[in-house]
Amino acid sequence: MKDEKAERPGHGDAQTRGRGDTETRRHGDTERRSVPVSPRLRVPASQSPSPLILHPSKRLGQNFLKDTRVINRIIEALAPKPDETIIEIGPGRGALTAQLVEKAGTNVAVEFDRNLIPHLAERFFAYKNFKLVQSDALVTDFCSQILPAKKARLVANLPYNISTAILQRLIEQRHCLTQMILMLQREVVERITAPPGSTNRGYLSVLAQVYCETERLFDVAPHAFHPAPKVWSSVIRLDVRPRIAVQIKNDELLREIVSAGFAQRRKTILNNLRHAPEGLQELIKQHGGASIVLCEAKVDLQRRAETLTLEEWRQITRTLE
Repeated sequence: MKDEKAERPGHGDAQTRGRGDTETRRHGDTERRSVPVSPRLRVPASQSPSPLILHPSKRLGQNFLKDTRVINRIIEALAPKPDETIIEIGPGRGALTAQLVEKAGTNVAVEFDRNLIPHLAERFFAYKNFKLVQSDALVTDFCSQILPAKKARLVANLPYNISTAILQRLIEQRHCLTQMILMLQREVVERITAPPGSTNRGYLSVLAQVYCETERLFDVAPHAFHPAPKVWSSVIRLDVRPRIAVQIKNDELLREIVSAGFAQRRKTILNNLRHAPEGLQELIKQHGGASIVLCEAKVDLQRRAETLTLEEWRQITRTLE
């Protein structure tokens, strides 16, 4: 996290910016890997990680969570149980991990920053319920990492500029996830929870609400981190729905339609569907064109995407199925 401008889509460099005890997942010059690390192999004292390694990385835009009250509130919201598996994306220095290994049956920690791996392996080597994986969250197969468990809950602090991509990745693996407790930039949480008609509503709102029940829990001030970012954060709970909120045959088509609908926020849903990507545009033409599709779905042609309910997105999708 550099500054507010760099946090917004379309600004900043290609490096991921993290917050709290969650670090980056993707770098253009770094090979993305998923490497299991044994936490039970003690690092000799002579090879123990230097304290400098644990300093927040400016290159990665790291901000470590330091406020114990916030840490405790996250743990209380998660309420880990001794008979379940918890996935933690970006354990960082282990602020949340220290409580998770004491309370959860199994804690699978996925960390991208290789400089933090020795510290985590050393700190938690004695815990047989701790599994450390060096990996990029954007490519990690979480369902395979929790085996032999079939279900898990997840806690993470996601960087804003790829939060949609990571959330999509998690939704793709929803068959093994039951709940997610996420810390994001406050603006992102406002978008995820935005109701129809809100100016904050967008693709991420519909995506999250189709697959999850969402609840904003609490805000986190900048001074809870070291170094302090220039923006507030929020913690949100997403309970994965046993069945998606809309009854359709093709949820991939739904995502394509919603993405096209929000392509140009100032344009009507009609204009956006008329200029949809080639594949979707061809399907729309096969059904008589955007005007006919919307009329059959009983959606006013002059509506904008942010005003549509989940039911109306379902109607458009079913018209094209």
